[in-house]
Amino acid sequence: MNAELDLALERRIGKRSAAVIEKHLGITSVEGLLNYYPRRYMSRGELTPIAELPLDEDVTLIARVLSSSTRQMQARRGTITDVIVSDDDGKQGLRLVGGRDYTGKVPGTLKISFFNGFKAKNELLQGRRALFSGRVTSFKGKLGLTNPDFQLLDEDPFSDAGQDPEKLAAMPIPVYPATAKLPSWKIQKVIATLLETSDLGSLPDPVPQEVAAREGFLPVADAYRLIHAPETAADWKRARDRLRYQEALVLQSALARRRAQLAAEEATARRPVNEGILSAFDQNLPFTLTAGQAAVGKTLATELAQDAPMNRLLQGEVGSGKTVVALRAMLQVVDAGGQAALLAPTEVLAAQHYDSIRRTLGPLSSDGLLGGLAGGGSSVQVTLLTGSMPTAARKQALLDAASGTAGIIIGTHALLSDNVSFYDLGLIVVDEQHRFGVEQRDALRAKARKPPHLLVMTATPIPRTVAMTVFGDLETSTLDELPKGRAPISTHLVGLAENPAWAARIWARAREEIDAGHQVYVVCPKIGTDDDGDFSPGEAAPPRVEAEEGRELASVTGVVDYLLAEPSLGGVALAPLHGRQDPELKTDTMAGFTANRIKLLVSTTVIEVGVDVHNATLMVILDADRFGISQLHQLRGRVGRGGLPGTCLLVTALEPGHPSRRRLEAVAATTDGFVLSQEDLKLRREGDILGASQSGGRSTLKLLRVLDHEDVIARAREDAQAIVGRDPLLSGHPELADAIEKYLNPEKEAFLERG
Repeated sequence: MNAELDLALERRIGKRSAAVIEKHLGITSVEGLLNYYPRRYMSRGELTPIAELPLDEDVTLIARVLSSSTRQMQARRGTITDVIVSDDDGKQGLRLVGGRDYTGKVPGTLKISFFNGFKAKNELLQGRRALFSGRVTSFKGKLGLTNPDFQLLDEDPFSDAGQDPEKLAAMPIPVYPATAKLPSWKIQKVIATLLETSDLGSLPDPVPQEVAAREGFLPVADAYRLIHAPETAADWKRARDRLRYQEALVLQSALARRRAQLAAEEATARRPVNEGILSAFDQNLPFTLTAGQAAVGKTLATELAQDAPMNRLLQGEVGSGKTVVALRAMLQVVDAGGQAALLAPTEVLAAQHYDSIRRTLGPLSSDGLLGGLAGGGSSVQVTLLTGSMPTAARKQALLDAASGTAGIIIGTHALLSDNVSFYDLGLIVVDEQHRFGVEQRDALRAKARKPPHLLVMTATPIPRTVAMTVFGDLETSTLDELPKGRAPISTHLVGLAENPAWAARIWARAREEIDAGHQVYVVCPKIGTDDDGDFSPGEAAPPRVEAEEGRELASVTGVVDYLLAEPSLGGVALAPLHGRQDPELKTDTMAGFTANRIKLLVSTTVIEVGVDVHNATLMVILDADRFGISQLHQLRGRVGRGGLPGTCLLVTALEPGHPSRRRLEAVAATTDGFVLSQEDLKLRREGDILGASQSGGRSTLKLLRVLDHEDVIARAREDAQAIVGRDPLLSGHPELADAIEKYLNPEKEAFLERG
């Protein structure tokens, strides 16, 4: 631990300033404020175009004073100081509005009024330049600012004998993430005080000396000074590059250390068995594995046979055959006398996996002894365990798992309960990893006698940089081809704002598919008219779903009522499905849809993953703008699964050009999940992708951006692996070890959480 970094802010900047920083930024330590970096820099030479300032928006602008006058107020005591400012004859400049930059060359003037503005009267003299921050208002048809915060920018350079006027003009102005009550320059002043009063020379350097020398990095103290108080643009760029790499190295070292710790554990080897259940399964497969499935299967078989635990991420497109690969791995473990547990995020998906795996196993799935043929049995018992099961069934499932009668146990979060135990848990398969975090899979690992093997699956393709950063403790395998029989899916954006007549055509199109003997999904963002969306038992409620511009969002109950009265769908058997239904009803509904008794299913995203109905060929997603890119890609993967061409209609009432339609256009343009994952990263906040480890929901990453800095991440990963390889406990790198602990607090490894 470092005494300077851990010091309370009030010890360096005073109690009053520290209280303001804590209130508005939630920062209480020297380290926290040092790591509160500027989000960009402005040049003092940049002037602001004032024309077309947005009404009723908070703005920050640079302007020069043309004139200033003070008058007495008529209605009450006091004075008004009116300051007229200009953007300096229209020189191109900069305006900050809501964090966005706008440039222009149109000259303009602005009236700024201060009530009892004694400071403004004395300081805002003709010719002075200042930074103003406030809300644009209108008075008698003219825009202006009233009582804005301001800071002089071009003090008389000759008032300080050591100040060079050209140097002053070139100095960048740090712009910090600010709040309405705490403008950027006030943060800058507090940090300037911190830099003056802190013992930066005592700061530890997490970057090993040989790495810093190789990269030509600044000393860590200089980096902190220059990122907050640069004299030139080159200063802050050098500081930023150094601190960015430091951040990447700390993160990658944390992952490398976890990887080393996992590899050092001793697992039970689960070696292949000749003439076992896996062999029988392979012989009875009605299809040929793809080259990718065979290659990944070989890798898994090899790693399962080792006495070090396998820790592998399996990613692939929707429908690429991950479940078959995982099932073969589970059968290898069962053949070797162990159990496999499959953890699914929802009860619907768990039930789907249960039915699908039993159906795929055929006669190999029945009540039998643990261990397959090697243990004297010719089949494997598959057991389902969820939170809403009837008491008797749940007790039997718990008994089967604990006694070893069940070889494969499929369940939801219920598997993590304290009262769940296993006879010999050898393999954990986590489906849709983005719904779970490290703590949850570790809770399941703890139920094994020895560290079990781990296979994590995701149908949301992950760019290489995200895989290195989020799943860095896992080795990665990818299935990038679809099995034979998967038909192409055509996706169309249905814009009702510009084509209102298409609303009726949607249901006529659905009837055409049903008349052709096929089935239809209709997906809605809400369950009912007064709720916030869909969630299943054991899951957290989703973010609130709000209607935009007064429009009512489509709900399952509302759409069902509407379609029952829709003439084009007369006589069609339809049913609702959502996460709040009774589990037995959900199971019956899905069974009816699978058996083609139900022709049209109106659902929430509860069918997003795992649902496999080969006869479904059309998916209609209502208010599709309410869903993310990965959700839309997952949803449309439910059609076209049985060799029949699939169609997905993305229906939206938003006007063309609305920002939310960009997501829909991206999904309609390609079915390549890896392309879409890149687009998804561009559109989403970084913190949403990587999770947040600090209170207040701030992203763990500060200077590092996984899409933009792949080279930095890759270099840091290589260095981290070398450092941890030589020094697994980091006993020879105490500064790095300490930085990891600080970085991961207050919630250990929470940056890995994906739920």
